[in-house]
Amino acid sequence: MKSHYRAVVIGGGVVGASVLYHLAKFGWKDVCLIERSILTAGSSWHAAGGIHALNADPNIAALQAYTIDLLSEIQEESGQDIGLHMTGGLTMAGTPDRWEWLQSAYRTFQSIGIEDVRLVTPKEAGELCPIMSTDGMLGGMWADREGYVDTTGTVHAYATAAKKRGAEVIEHNRVLELHQVEGGWQVVTEKGTIHTEHVVNAAGLWAKQVGRMAGIELPVSPLNHHYLVSDTIPALEKLDFEVPMTVDLEGFTYMRQDQKGILLGIYEIDHQHWNMDGAPWEYGFELQQEDPDRIEKELILGFERYPDLQNVGVKTWVNGAFTFSPDGNPLVGPVRGKPGYWCACAVMAGFLQGGGVGKSLAEWMIHGEPEADVYGMDVARYGKFAENKQYIKETTGQFYSRRFVMTYPNEQLPAGRPLKMAPAHSEMNEAGAVWGQSWDMEVPLYFAPKGFEETPTLKRSNAFEHVAAECKAVRESVGLLDISAFSRFEVTGPNAEAWLDKVMACTLPKPGRAKLAPMLAETGRLKGDLTVFHWGDGSWWIMGSYYLREWHMRWFEDHMMEGVTVRDLGEETCGFSLAGPNSRKVIEKLTDGPIGDLKFMGCGQFDIGMIRAKVARMSVAGELGYEINCRYGDHITLRRMLLEAGADLGIREYGFNALLSLRLEKSFGIWSAEFTQLYTAAQTGMDRWIAWDKGDFIGRDAAIAERDGNGPAQVEVTLEIDASDADASGYEPVWQDGKKVGFVTSGGYGHTVGKSLAIAMVNQEVADEGTDLQVHIVGVEKAAKVIAPSPYDPTGAAMRG
Repeated sequence: MKSHYRAVVIGGGVVGASVLYHLAKFGWKDVCLIERSILTAGSSWHAAGGIHALNADPNIAALQAYTIDLLSEIQEESGQDIGLHMTGGLTMAGTPDRWEWLQSAYRTFQSIGIEDVRLVTPKEAGELCPIMSTDGMLGGMWADREGYVDTTGTVHAYATAAKKRGAEVIEHNRVLELHQVEGGWQVVTEKGTIHTEHVVNAAGLWAKQVGRMAGIELPVSPLNHHYLVSDTIPALEKLDFEVPMTVDLEGFTYMRQDQKGILLGIYEIDHQHWNMDGAPWEYGFELQQEDPDRIEKELILGFERYPDLQNVGVKTWVNGAFTFSPDGNPLVGPVRGKPGYWCACAVMAGFLQGGGVGKSLAEWMIHGEPEADVYGMDVARYGKFAENKQYIKETTGQFYSRRFVMTYPNEQLPAGRPLKMAPAHSEMNEAGAVWGQSWDMEVPLYFAPKGFEETPTLKRSNAFEHVAAECKAVRESVGLLDISAFSRFEVTGPNAEAWLDKVMACTLPKPGRAKLAPMLAETGRLKGDLTVFHWGDGSWWIMGSYYLREWHMRWFEDHMMEGVTVRDLGEETCGFSLAGPNSRKVIEKLTDGPIGDLKFMGCGQFDIGMIRAKVARMSVAGELGYEINCRYGDHITLRRMLLEAGADLGIREYGFNALLSLRLEKSFGIWSAEFTQLYTAAQTGMDRWIAWDKGDFIGRDAAIAERDGNGPAQVEVTLEIDASDADASGYEPVWQDGKKVGFVTSGGYGHTVGKSLAIAMVNQEVADEGTDLQVHIVGVEKAAKVIAPSPYDPTGAAMRG
């Protein structure tokens, strides 16, 4: 062990070994891995080792596909047998909705380039897996590249390959302390102190403690997980092939062959947390006592699905802990305020996702940005609220118990809610608000009569008419929307303007004006679709997506300059927006200020009744509109005043489901759909706001290179879809005569224009208006056509009038 390394990886499981391997592979040789015991002494040694294609997040599914490709490479490179059994895999459905969902998921895989999947009938599934009963099954999805690995062999393969590339592995050396010092970190271990630029927390079951060593409270918890290995099954002895990795979504089980028996794993409803503050340091190769009574219901379903289990004994029980985040995805990336500290933990499916995690994190550390869009596993997708132990317990438990439970697009899950509520929440609740969640905040989705319950569905829900009525009110009179769940950042200081000019790609607005502002990474890819406000008093605001608060603050701080202060206003500022032809009449009743003179994209401070508010004339709905920002304590009063002032003008409260419809009719994109860190400004149309002739800004060279080259291969277009009972939601494949030419970024129903609409990323050659295409909606092919942007009010007269 040396006294200095460029990077130190803490944790000798599959994730730590993968990170080490990728750092060495991508060029950092002066790196080491420190393991408190020996490699695999945590969750890795007792993991089932399954690899499969399915993931609800397509970006993570793509990283899983990368991992599967990598496995044979590291076996060859290391010379270590990883026991790879590529048996193929089945995912089975036994309810109509689940079968529809699988058909839809099949098309999603086609969208992201995973082609080796197909749908199968129950009869075909029974032939592929002869020991499985297909009673009650409606169909399944087959994937060629599914199977399992020898877990210990795989970890050693990653580590051996890393060592061959110059990295070092240090076992039997527990990390005792971490200290942030100038230029990096001091890592105090049992064998001495190491100085390093970068520390990677890949500590698995001990991730909580390794986070606390650096003053970080990670939203992660271990939960116990059961599987059993059966004695020899005679029917398997007679087969000349291995049965496939099989997931029974209705039975909460997964199965793979283990020699001539099977391994049956269970995600039980009655979950059990274990050592939420982290595993004991001496723990490693122990297991918890099996608890068949707790998993009895799922066991019965498993034994019915695989009847041969009823005739043989159980050879081995495994009840061991794995770590989970609130949404089940990994926690990866740099931690805000802790330069050089990186997370690679909560990877509950390490042998499936470890390769992708290692690749992405190594790219991030070395090049400043991962190749893939990894927001779904970025540690910055959570804020301080997720440090709460009860929140962690509820959400990780919910994910575990729902591991094989279908979640509908319109379904709202209860764990960790309600947490943060806008001050007028109770009054909106009384008015019939139905709530969703953005980050920690409750947001109104729509308003409905008392006693209304929305039915979870993959298609148009029974809330359709309520949302339609709200859209009509906005278009014809005036709608009131709670915008507490918008992010707001205040920028001040003598260099505020210079800093904003550097991080934003647009020309900055003049005093009293606001401007749409693309923010780019050095690679030219998007880092934000923001709005910059120049209040004219020395202060500026940046407004964006509420759930990106931590993510954007990390970016701002990583690119800070002297003489600038950026303050997150999310705990003190909220508000409402007015949208619709009568919105000016409503607001004029409440102020004697010259608000009628405020031009489109103008902003200023006004007295609204008794409230001093910051007001901007803009509208995501595409109508005449005003966003009114107030203190948290003014929120209730502001709502009451606006409703009273608009009572004779047809005012109606509306929610974000209606806003989705309204913005689609204007072809307005949103972050995480049309705008992501995977796309460039030119792909998304955001380049129209780039100030090409201004001075240097982050991403300028890359954006110019794209502009002056051949341009992007794909661009976003608006589609009209011939759909009657379901609409696109995202990642549906787009076809032209059987050839895949793109995918949907988001979709829904345009209630004003009476059409099913979508925005899609498509190849340039099919982007012309009038091009006929096809789209799969909930697995069913529908005709589609490229239409001109903004099918409602294409000239923008309503917004600007």
